[in-house]
Order: sequence, then C-alpha cells, then structure tokens
Amino acid sequence: MVITRVTVCSVIVLAAMLLSGCNNSMREEVDLLTQENEDLRSQLADRNQALDAATSTAREREMEARRLARELDEARRQREERPAATPGGRTGFEGIAGVTGSVAAGEVTASVESDVLFASGSADLRQGARQSLNQVAQVLNSNYAGRPIRVVGHTDSDPIRRSGFKSNYHLGFERGYAVREYLISRGVSAERIHLASFGPHRPRGTKAQSRRVEIVVMTQ
Repeated sequence: MVITRVTVCSVIVLAAMLLSGCNNSMREEVDLLTQENEDLRSQLADRNQALDAATSTAREREMEARRLARELDEARRQREERPAATPGGRTGFEGIAGVTGSVAAGEVTASVESDVLFASGSADLRQGARQSLNQVAQVLNSNYAGRPIRVVGHTDSDPIRRSGFKSNYHLGFERGYAVREYLISRGVSAERIHLASFGPHRPRGTKAQSRRVEIVVMTQ
C-alpha cells in the first residue's frame, strides 16, 4: 500500500492537534489543583488565626477568673478579720482606765489620755500607764489580730518652754513612739504599727482632752 505525502501530512497534523489538546487539558488540571491548594492554604491560615484568637481569649478569661477568685478570698479574709458590730458601737476598749473607744468608717480608735500616760512635758511613760496599755495590747491582739494600726500623738496648744522638745509636733511624735514601743513589748507586731503626730492641730474641748495618744485600728 502506497502512502502518499498528503496522507503523511494529514497524520502529522492530526497528531499535533491531539497533543495540543492533551497539553491544554493537563495545563487546566494543574491550574485547578494549584488553585485548590491555595484555597486550602488560605482556609488553614484562617483556622489557625481563629484558633490563636480563641486560645488568647481562653487565657485571658482564665487569668480574670483567677483574679476574681483572689479578690473573693481577700474579701472573705477581711470580713472574717473585721470586728463584729456590737450594740452601741462597742470596741473592746471599754472599761480600760484612761481609754475611750470609738468607731468611725473603717476605723476603731482607742484614745488614751496623755495625763494618764505621761507627766507634763515628758515622753516617758508613767508606771501606772502600763496597766492600761497592757489591756489595750490584749484587745489589739485578740479582737483586731493582723489589722494595721496607726499611733498618733496629740498635744495642747501651749508652746514648748522647758521640756527640751523643739515643738509640740516633736513632743507628740515622741509620745506616740513611746506608746508604740510599749505595745510592741506586749506582743503587738511592729510591722502593724506606723506613727504620726498632729501636735496641737486637732484639739478637743479642753487642753487636758487635747493631750492624748490615739491608737487607731484600720478595719477596712
């Protein structure tokens, strides 16, 4: 059988057409797979981002829950340590010689007359003052255990002349310091107590009433 040149050319052309169609089909399939791969990568990135956000939110909520739990525990502790309210605003300092107890918002105060504690112009405790301070220390350790305390010295307005103190502020501070040191010697923790002196600037009705040392317990 004789194959003519025309026939050969026709076969070549047909083969080229088939090969071209096959290449186009493969290229389209590759393009489709590539697009699907990119779509999957994008979906994976979105899911990873959402997972990171959810993990961060969960961590924040856990930290917030722990903070609230700590605050609840602290509130419970403070409520347990807070002195129970008693009729007439009783403080526990009632009946102690030379001591007046009072209650204000967040504070319980034992006001001790300076004339009971000290001689005129002196910051040395009288021997008889120790019995009253012994009872004050007992109340502080039993009724108000662990609560912060502020010891404040007050004086009258008479100017300092012969006692050797520079001012009434210095006298008030030294008297407060003497009371603080004695309370510490009776078992009140030094870490609970800080000092202040108002000198003559918070007077009471009389000079004798103005001369005092206040032991203030912070209950809140």
